[in-house]
Amino acid sequence: MATTFARYVGIDYSGAQTPSASLKGLRVYWANGDAAPVEVLPLASPRKYWTRRGIAEWLVACLADDLPTLVGIDHGFSFPLQYFETHRLPHEWTTFLDDYCRHWPTDEDYTYVDFVREGAVGNGAARSGDRRWRRLTEIRAGAAKSVFHFDVQGSVAKSTHAGLPWLRYIRQHAGGRVQFWPFDGWEITPGRSVICEVYPSIWNCSFPRDGRNPDQHDAYSIAAWMQKTDLNGDLAQFLNPNLTPDGRIVAEIEGWILGVAD
Repeated sequence: MATTFARYVGIDYSGAQTPSASLKGLRVYWANGDAAPVEVLPLASPRKYWTRRGIAEWLVACLADDLPTLVGIDHGFSFPLQYFETHRLPHEWTTFLDDYCRHWPTDEDYTYVDFVREGAVGNGAARSGDRRWRRLTEIRAGAAKSVFHFDVQGSVAKSTHAGLPWLRYIRQHAGGRVQFWPFDGWEITPGRSVICEVYPSIWNCSFPRDGRNPDQHDAYSIAAWMQKTDLNGDLAQFLNPNLTPDGRIVAEIEGWILGVAD
């Protein structure tokens, strides 16, 4: 069966220190064709683990070879509709990223998410949210927490606030070779690589652990599920979830988690 993609990259994005901090919770696995996913280690350097900056730069280089690649990253790609309405922002993702980075410069050297939260850097107070606000996709996923729900077990708030500027970086440096789903459209352009939001808790119990730690297994499960689903012909239905017209409009602003079908 013909597949949409030739390569599958799963990224577990735990941890939220500085952009140059080597973090054990940052893990990358990839699968080529029908070969089993393997871990991708950071390029040779004094750092043992990936950094957020290193992952972004590696992805830009990786996606430059024009091999159609599906990338799943484990953090929120946008904020709930209430955030846009509260701060009177246009319902447009590129503008959202630009505005976010002006207030939350978490891609700057020596900058922690908590530095912005505490007011030492940036102006996070002008672009804050409520932990009770949840995106439609988080509600449909069930256990997924709000991107504003900090300091609790299973929170994605810090990783989301740390990772958003690097999505912007990839978008700026990868050019038209990469489609961010669903912000650039639900329909996948043949031959293009796609970057999407994922939630590995949906899938990680479906694959044996085989000695991997939780962060490794999450990254492995992302790559393995995307590969398996493409190979068996089911990926198209997940890239076109069953949403009402109004729900689809909301999801084009808030983003959608791949694997949440409806």
